[in-house]
Amino acid sequence: MRTIQLNNGVKMPQLGFGVYQIPLEETAEAVYQAIKAGYRLIDTASIYGNEKETGEGIKRAIDEGLTTREELFVTSKLFILQAPEEKAAETIEQSLNVMGLDYLDLYLIHQPYGDVYGAWRAMVAAQKAGKLRAIGISNFKSAKMIEFVGLNDVKPQINQIEVNPWNQRIEDQEWHEKYGVQIEAWAPFAEGHHDLFTNPVLAEIGEQYGKSVGQVVLRWLMQRGIVALAKSVRPERMAENINIFDFELSDADVEKISALDRKESAFFDHDAPQQVEWVMNRMLDTEN
Repeated sequence: MRTIQLNNGVKMPQLGFGVYQIPLEETAEAVYQAIKAGYRLIDTASIYGNEKETGEGIKRAIDEGLTTREELFVTSKLFILQAPEEKAAETIEQSLNVMGLDYLDLYLIHQPYGDVYGAWRAMVAAQKAGKLRAIGISNFKSAKMIEFVGLNDVKPQINQIEVNPWNQRIEDQEWHEKYGVQIEAWAPFAEGHHDLFTNPVLAEIGEQYGKSVGQVVLRWLMQRGIVALAKSVRPERMAENINIFDFELSDADVEKISALDRKESAFFDHDAPQQVEWVMNRMLDTEN
């Protein structure tokens, strides 16, 4: 598996497996099958509610000798209500205990809301204590990322954001490269929005190499130097998604994909008042 070196020297796999929206009863098996297929980056979050099951899949794979803990790169994330410094420190410990791990390879602030600076202090302390190898942010716009870098002694190693053919984030990547923060893509397939899997441009490119649309998208992200997360509960699709290192897109292919950029989210804008209102209302409902 190809790796990317983060700004603190830690290396992480460039292609990973995400467990968002995988049914709880299928999560442990999916994680186990993903590791069996060759994935070493596993991504979950406290708000997903499946950290325990993710840990179970990891333990099974290690117990059966498919991998070692040192070969894996395990990520979890801190949600809004867990952001105050003391609460964040407790949540990190809870995630480790629930997953049955001594350390996490990456820990992220999940959303750009709430006491992100208090959370960051707790994460920096946990990193210094050896409980977190790398720390980062998620869903931060470039301007907020720059502010965050400027106001903290320890800069984020990662910003996990939406990147896909409809929302390519070209300018955002330039800003992140300038500040040494690695982009990690969630929803690289845009969950199939705008008929991505039947898009004629992507399908035609794939036909040249005997590859699927999904493989073309993931290869495009690899060539851009972006870390990407793919998700499936089907072993055959897991194997397909990871089989992307035996071909290379041409400059002409990349140019065709660039023309697909809508420069808009396939889901929502984290700065839109309606979205922030929805998140705040959901947060209050969760608290109550």
